[in-house]
Amino acid sequence: MAGPPPSDELIFFVNGRKVIERCADPEELLLNYLRKSLRLTGTKYGCGIGGCGACTVMVSTYNPDCKKIRHFPANSCLLPLCSLYGAAVTTVEGVGSTKTKLHPIQKRLAKCHGSQCGFCTPGMVMSMYSLLRNYPEPTMEQISAALDGNLCRCTGYRPIIDSFSAFSQERCPLAGSGKCCLDQEDEKRSEKEEDLAPEPKRGDRMCSGLCQPEDFQPMDPTQDYIFPPELMRIAEESKRRTLVFNGERTTWISPVALQELLGLKAKYPMAPLVVGNTSIGLDVRKLGVWYPVILHPARVPDLHVVYRVSNGIVIGAATHLAQLRDILLNVVPELPVEKTKIYRTLLKQLRTLAGEQIRNLASLGGHIVSRGSPWDLNPVLAAGKAILNLASRGRRRQIPLNGEFLARLPEADLFPEEVIVSVFIPFSKKDEFVSAFRQAERRKNALSVTNSAMQVRFQAGTDVIEDLTILYGGIGCTTVSAPNTSQKLRGREWNEKMLDEACRLILEEIQLSPSAVGGKVEYRRTLLVSFFFRFYLEVLQDLKYMYPSKYPDLPKENLSALEEFRDHPPQGVQEYQDVDPQQPPQDPVGRPIMHQSGIKHATGEAVYTNDIGPIDGQLYMAVVTSTRAHAKILSIDSSEALEAPGVVAVVTAADIPGENGDEHEEVFAEKEVIYVGHIICGVVAETYELAKEATRKVKIEYEDLEPILTIQDAIQHNSYFDKEKKIEQGNVEEAFQTVDGIIEGENRVGGQNHFYMETNSSVVIPRKEDNEIDIYVSTQDASNVQELVATTLDIQSNRIRCHTTRVGGAFGGKCTKPSFFAAAAAVAAHKTGCPVRLTLERDDDMFICGGRHPFFGKYKVGFMNDGKIKAVDLEYYVNAGCTQDESVWVIEWVVLKSFNAYDIPNFRCRGRACKTNLPSNTAFRGFGFPQTALSAEMWVSAVADRLGLPHDKVREMNMFKTVTLTPFKEEVDARNLVVCWKECLERSDYYNRRKAIEEFNKQNYWKKKGIAIIPMLFSVGYNSTHYHQAAALVNIYVDGSVLVLCGGCELGQGLFTKVLQVAGHELMIPLSYVHIFERSTVPIPNAIVTAGSIASEVNCKAVQNACRILRKRLEPVIKENPEGKWEDWTKKAFEESISLSATGYFKGYFTNMDWETGKGHAFPYFVFGVGCSEVEIDCLTGDHKNLQTDIVMDACYSINPGIDIGQIEGGFIQGLGLFTQEEIKFSPEGAQYTRGPDTYKIPAVCDVPELFRIYLLPDTRNPIAIYSSKSMGEAGLFLSASVFFAIKDAVAAARKQRGLNGVFTLDSPLNVARIRMACADHFTEMIPKDEPGTFKPWAIDIN
Repeated sequence: MAGPPPSDELIFFVNGRKVIERCADPEELLLNYLRKSLRLTGTKYGCGIGGCGACTVMVSTYNPDCKKIRHFPANSCLLPLCSLYGAAVTTVEGVGSTKTKLHPIQKRLAKCHGSQCGFCTPGMVMSMYSLLRNYPEPTMEQISAALDGNLCRCTGYRPIIDSFSAFSQERCPLAGSGKCCLDQEDEKRSEKEEDLAPEPKRGDRMCSGLCQPEDFQPMDPTQDYIFPPELMRIAEESKRRTLVFNGERTTWISPVALQELLGLKAKYPMAPLVVGNTSIGLDVRKLGVWYPVILHPARVPDLHVVYRVSNGIVIGAATHLAQLRDILLNVVPELPVEKTKIYRTLLKQLRTLAGEQIRNLASLGGHIVSRGSPWDLNPVLAAGKAILNLASRGRRRQIPLNGEFLARLPEADLFPEEVIVSVFIPFSKKDEFVSAFRQAERRKNALSVTNSAMQVRFQAGTDVIEDLTILYGGIGCTTVSAPNTSQKLRGREWNEKMLDEACRLILEEIQLSPSAVGGKVEYRRTLLVSFFFRFYLEVLQDLKYMYPSKYPDLPKENLSALEEFRDHPPQGVQEYQDVDPQQPPQDPVGRPIMHQSGIKHATGEAVYTNDIGPIDGQLYMAVVTSTRAHAKILSIDSSEALEAPGVVAVVTAADIPGENGDEHEEVFAEKEVIYVGHIICGVVAETYELAKEATRKVKIEYEDLEPILTIQDAIQHNSYFDKEKKIEQGNVEEAFQTVDGIIEGENRVGGQNHFYMETNSSVVIPRKEDNEIDIYVSTQDASNVQELVATTLDIQSNRIRCHTTRVGGAFGGKCTKPSFFAAAAAVAAHKTGCPVRLTLERDDDMFICGGRHPFFGKYKVGFMNDGKIKAVDLEYYVNAGCTQDESVWVIEWVVLKSFNAYDIPNFRCRGRACKTNLPSNTAFRGFGFPQTALSAEMWVSAVADRLGLPHDKVREMNMFKTVTLTPFKEEVDARNLVVCWKECLERSDYYNRRKAIEEFNKQNYWKKKGIAIIPMLFSVGYNSTHYHQAAALVNIYVDGSVLVLCGGCELGQGLFTKVLQVAGHELMIPLSYVHIFERSTVPIPNAIVTAGSIASEVNCKAVQNACRILRKRLEPVIKENPEGKWEDWTKKAFEESISLSATGYFKGYFTNMDWETGKGHAFPYFVFGVGCSEVEIDCLTGDHKNLQTDIVMDACYSINPGIDIGQIEGGFIQGLGLFTQEEIKFSPEGAQYTRGPDTYKIPAVCDVPELFRIYLLPDTRNPIAIYSSKSMGEAGLFLSASVFFAIKDAVAAARKQRGLNGVFTLDSPLNVARIRMACADHFTEMIPKDEPGTFKPWAIDIN
């Protein structure tokens, strides 16, 4: 039997260097090859499904027929290596580096504070670089579109847009930064030396903008790689040669002629055709699908044709969606408007479809044939009567791309051996109208919840329906049509009577099960008729335009239903107090110094845990997790896995030499699993792919136990961690007897996934002697990793060295869990004697790790008729998940912060942490405050609604205003809260905008605007003194250079940068002299977790202490030679045997809390802030747009305004996700659905307020903290509640106009479904409703 033909050599270029791969594997993706084979680790793994942009590279190809080079961004995590024959790949390392030359993109991004953790930064650079290679002077719209496919969890996007806007002729990042920005006075500080550095002072002026007004270097085209001439020659030579690449399991065949392709398809009818791998790649990645043969038709010219015929355009099936967009953009201006309706509708959908990387990979034919229900183009093509040109060996035929084809009906489908060659898209006709609609959880780069395309053709010159097509996506497993409705409406006039009949018929014909996948059933039913209503109005408007005298104007109230939101690039203003003009230029404290690793982030040179190169003998670990929420483990059968290729060991609890975890949680489940995702064992193999494949062969036998999943279940079963927490002041019961009114209610806040860009990663390296181990781990708490691994392996902590150079985002999610992952890998290393690497894939990371606690609250509020609140009684619960983790602390924080900024004389709050069989929820930025403070704002707004009073007046009336006591008897000086409130009212022009909004709402029935201003009293730190301690080590070397080590981890929050600033200030030396080393447990033992906003300042305190000790030691040397240089002093000190190494220590702020009495000094200090936001909502769809946000924050003396403002902005956008769009979904059996960026939507560029202004209050002090600063790491997050209440304000306006004036509750997240259904109207009334309890829901409400 003849074997497969020999493999061809795969030839391509990477960063200008030729790569020849003689054994290319068709199953290998570019990302893996770059990182493992070429060691180009700047390109990051973020999700593996093309949803986050961290893996973006630029691909350049040459077309030998048209002699053109195409540059485009691509997701390397989806790009098959074998598809790159003849291509040139550019990674972030090829754009610029510190060793060669920085590209202006990299330099501007770093200097404009466009990176924090830096993990997403290389992808951002590559998206922008690809754009500039095609458009050297892009528009702002092009810049925003280029970032559609890139996610960032840290920065809030504003500084990224600002840094890139410098390349646009429309806008410069320095415009608006003001002449005052970091201007230096001519006066110089005297040369007098002081024993210790003076306390930094503020100047009298405010600065605007964070980018220094320097002359950024223009782009240098010679810095870019030219397309290799050799690849042009190869392209010419290979266009007549079929390429074959044989892997161990799969053969990749890339033909060059249509007939050859058809022959291959006849021979391998089940072989998929792969162009961009955006659909098949997901099946392989997520479903484990395997194909023995893959056909790559991208080199077949017939599949790339583009030509016009008399009645339309023919476009090749291999045309990429970005190319389709460009083709249509060129065609539309050349044709009469009446012929371009379908093309303009396609362009509309293409603007929001996926990200630019996917648009450049995905093909038209692939989009059509994959027929995903949420796909946005297929309904448009079907409504536009597109025709598919098919071919098979010896046969060609045409079939309509219609509802039957999209429904995969056999009689309307392709035969297995057929190929879509091209698509005919006809011109639209004069009396024909086509529209498309979509609504997603996020406006861009998100699959539609529901989409639709509709077409109507009238009898010539009339409004009598001759043909009607209605299609919907996102309703079932395929696109669905409404042929019966269309048939019954033919011959009807286009009027309101027809509209009513159409809505009724659509709801009858298109049935959506109450258990439908995706949930939001009533919302999706409402969109069926809401979309048709918008189509009805659009057609009426077009008829009026075509025949002005024949048709009346649209009713005024309906005009606002026509316009959909258009995105505008966000703009930002940042204002902060300048440093004292007498401060030496070299003194960095108080200045917006760029992030210490900013340049390395932008060049890809910053090394994260999984970037560490392979260690000799290294093995890889993949975990086996529970499929049951609660069950006994009866048996673990790993025999088949152990026989799999490359598998070295299977590690279980039986292999642990010490303790299996701690008192609350196990490293490996031993006797019982307590949630879906619980780690049972790990497979260790020679490669990760082999280990992952072998995990499917481990057989677990269970005995199911009854799970508890929701807060209500836990309350019913009395399932809690620890006892109830309570604070109380005054006499609540008596106060309720004296008030004018009482209101009671409930509220819910959903959970939130951390979605740090770098997933959990550990590398464990056993040493050859004394049981020593090195652990490289992405964590917030290296000491906890050290401690848990020590007890797990039953060795002393002094044998374990933990290293954390930097973390690619954490937000609380890497406080506790990394210790267990590192311990699991350490057990594997102990068992095998080899280094072991454990890096979680995105879906596993989201599956195994918990997030923010879902929250349920009950309130009872007593108030007077003027709005003054006299009594509040609260009962709060959080869903802690299956282990205690930090949930007891979280509920304590929920209770202690439950009053937010409100001084209530009679106040009581009780809280419990519910024990359930869900992933164990843990610390998350804000630590319970966002949930409890949002609840506080809900009961304050409920009082305002009940009394019909302005919300801002009720809030202001009840705020803390002076020096007073909290309900737990800690003193708070709230005078700056009042200053922030007044400043925000003035800066936001709140009252004038409120009037304008009221006028807008009167004029617009289907669009409403809302505005809200929200105060915040945020308490920083912990209620235990020892959690504020910190240590540091500062070494001065003989050459004068300084090395700083501290106990804090760099998570992106700028801790290391601030530490360097403090060292430079205290030692009075330039920053260039100071270097900071990784977080290591060797020099700094027993360090406290980097969390609670407090880590930066307490570590700065420790560094300050060490530096002052050293400066004091140097004092005699300096006095002997006051005119000497720093290097002279350090050398002389060494010669005089003066120690140049010092340990610094900060004992911590005094705090305590006595839960028996409910009293204490629970927190070191408070941060005050106020946020004001304006939004606009679409009452038909539930979409909303963030128009403007103003934040005033009492940051006191900011050590680094650039970092602090970045923390405020980033926190705000993260809170925006919490309160408006991020949802974690669980099945009724406890399995998590939301496991990646395809199902879980964090905010993107399109969600940033169009105007985003931050103002740091000047002339304020915090005497307790270093240099009178305040921590900003968490405080900004809650102020996004202003968006939540602005949306609620807009919804209230809609409800009022519809006659609904009562108090109403909206839960968080306030997503598109909740907004739409709250804007009750006749469409929401007409849909069928399902009685709860009569069906099994797709997802459960865990809070």
